[in-house]
Amino acid sequence: MSDTQTDLGRRALLPAGLRDVLPPHAENEARLIEVMVARTATHGYERVKPPLIEFETSLMEGPGAALSSRVFRLMDPISQRMMGVRADMTAQVARIASTRLKNMPRPLRLCYAGEVLHTTAEQVSPEREMVQVGAELIGSATAEADAEIILVGIEALRAAGVERLSLDLLVPPLVPVVLAGLDLPAAELARLRAAIDRKDTAAVETLGGPVAPVLTRLLAATGPKDAALAALAGIDLPAEARAALDRLTRVADLVAGSEPKLTITLDPVENRGFEYHTGIAFSLFVRGVRAEVGRGGRYRPNGDPNETATGFTLYMEKVLQALPAPQRRSAVFVPHGTPREVAAALRADGRVTVQGLEPVEDVEAAARSQRCAAVWTNGKIIALGETKNPGASEDKA
Repeated sequence: MSDTQTDLGRRALLPAGLRDVLPPHAENEARLIEVMVARTATHGYERVKPPLIEFETSLMEGPGAALSSRVFRLMDPISQRMMGVRADMTAQVARIASTRLKNMPRPLRLCYAGEVLHTTAEQVSPEREMVQVGAELIGSATAEADAEIILVGIEALRAAGVERLSLDLLVPPLVPVVLAGLDLPAAELARLRAAIDRKDTAAVETLGGPVAPVLTRLLAATGPKDAALAALAGIDLPAEARAALDRLTRVADLVAGSEPKLTITLDPVENRGFEYHTGIAFSLFVRGVRAEVGRGGRYRPNGDPNETATGFTLYMEKVLQALPAPQRRSAVFVPHGTPREVAAALRADGRVTVQGLEPVEDVEAAARSQRCAAVWTNGKIIALGETKNPGASEDKA
């Protein structure tokens, strides 16, 4: 390898989990983000834009506490206080709602898009810098609010062209309620919780004591919506747990009523990654894409006991995996010396133009070097490689 190649490689090297997004991918990503936010906005969600960095005390309140280990920290040279680079935008929107927008009427609907940064990558995703698109519905405790946020998230994905979606509905508080009556040492309780997370029925039967029959039936109830709801209906549960399952049934029915062809599954015992959620939660999947393309659920903004919220976050890196690779936009090469109003008219007609900056002998070669698909010549658009085919030209006034 030459010294020049070595130097280029050194200058192009980025930290693990970070990357440059090049044409046409960067433009495609930006376009899809705007499509998704715009569709969310049609449901009354107003866009907010929190800062990339803020004081860690506010960044880690409420839902942000669950992500504290993923936050990059640095010292603010002005205030001498510790700051954090956001690892998620939900906590920031919750802060905005509970401070700057505290006096706005509820329910409050907000949406957002932006980059987040993690200290480490997840097992299923090598990226540490990611783009989130999301929405929060704050101030309504109804099942209708839970269903709305799910349906708006699905609609935003479909607006971007994502199909073959499926929904997994969860109840993160359910297992903690069932386990609350157990008088177990912390270590044994942790082992039981880990067995439930692994869906290890044998270990749950061994460790679960008096609630083992209930836990194993909850584990067995995981699956397609109708069968799962039928299995859950016959389980003897504490009143709080039964209320949580009644809410799950209501939300599942509301979503299915609006999306009758959507594949809906239930997982009443899943909790990993949903530790701060206080009610119905969910994951959105796309066939052929590893890991979820989005998730969300109910939580308390900044721990405020008097307010509740639900929201969704869509992960652009996964959304893009669900879509065909973008193609570079077809451009028309406008040779040097062409009147500016000609190129302006082409752009007004929806064309992309690339202006020649100096006279050249071979206009077609110059156009190909700029990756153009056609050339403006003699008052017409001529497709490259088809200049001898009269059908390849387009007359333009």
